[in-house]
Amino acid sequence: MIETALDEPGHVTELRRQLRRFVADKAPREKRRAWDRAHDWPRDLFRELAQMGICALTVPEEYGGAGRDIWAAVAVIEELTRAGPFLAGPFIHCAFYGGMNISENGSAEQKAELLPKLARGDLLFAYGLSEPDVGGDLASVKTRARIDGDFIRVSGAKRWCTGADWADYIYCLVNSDPNAPKREALSFLLIPPKTPGITITPIEHVNLRYTASCDVHFDDVRLPLSAIVGGREKWGQGWKMLAGRALDVEKLEVAAVTFGTAQAAVEEAWTYAQERVQFGKPIAAHQAIRHKLVTARTRLEACRLMLYNAARLAHEGLPCAVETSMAKLFIADTGVEIALACQQIMGAYALSDAYDMDRHVRDLLGMPIVGGSSDMQRNNLASLWRLPA
Repeated sequence: MIETALDEPGHVTELRRQLRRFVADKAPREKRRAWDRAHDWPRDLFRELAQMGICALTVPEEYGGAGRDIWAAVAVIEELTRAGPFLAGPFIHCAFYGGMNISENGSAEQKAELLPKLARGDLLFAYGLSEPDVGGDLASVKTRARIDGDFIRVSGAKRWCTGADWADYIYCLVNSDPNAPKREALSFLLIPPKTPGITITPIEHVNLRYTASCDVHFDDVRLPLSAIVGGREKWGQGWKMLAGRALDVEKLEVAAVTFGTAQAAVEEAWTYAQERVQFGKPIAAHQAIRHKLVTARTRLEACRLMLYNAARLAHEGLPCAVETSMAKLFIADTGVEIALACQQIMGAYALSDAYDMDRHVRDLLGMPIVGGSSDMQRNNLASLWRLPA
């Protein structure tokens, strides 16, 4: 449907072709339906996918990576998500939650230890950001961490910690100084989920069913000082990490998932409308359906342009906070419009397991919420544009 972005580098176009062949050969529809029903993703297949070198796209060359190639990494998410979240999700947990954050914020020791493994696809991270009473206002996290001699002690709870039950590390935001101003009281920790004192409870959800999301409870969990992201000198510097380049790229990651899913929805509705015959002709010949299809593809093209304009800026190391927020806002909201239009085109068949439209709709309905809600993006943009509060 959508072949390339404007002026896309040739190596990215070739990478797309390789990924499409891989998905077609290794992840046919019947397997994707089974993974969706099981709330699971294929470990062996991801290891095979990682051998293509895609997890190295967010890791510097000196640590075994390919050098930071944000454009290519975003294209990988798009291509994998066209077949669902089952391979795209683990890739994000490795290359973005892990590779991007450690490359940006890790200490020299953490980079040397973790980045080569992340570049090979051997480690997976989960985000520990939201809490039962904290969503968009991350500066108000209540999970408490304190230094006790040569150790850190952590108590509290995280919610929507997707993949915590199988990740190697939780990249966890904590309050490290309850007496400091909110934005000076935050730190990030690397917490192995199997550490004593951690309880993980899966949360059932209907979208992005490559895995369960989780509640994670920390009961006086003891960690070494080496768990502080960036090292001891970065204690209390969590807000700067949260507001840095990695956050801009995270918005691109969510936008790319939305765009890939919306493409799949349009492709399925487009094919269906040409095969389904009513009143003696394909329904694509009826004006009401034709208009829905054309509108969906037009919106999809607008999403493509916004996504890869922002990806280009991030790839070139240029300021992109505005563009990534606009892309996340516009693509997430437009993805819902595309999903509902495609569902209407397919009618009752969009609700059956004979097609994938039910999954596309479920996934797209959640995208204005995850990774910073649409209203949070509007607030971000208003601040960036210096609108009066």
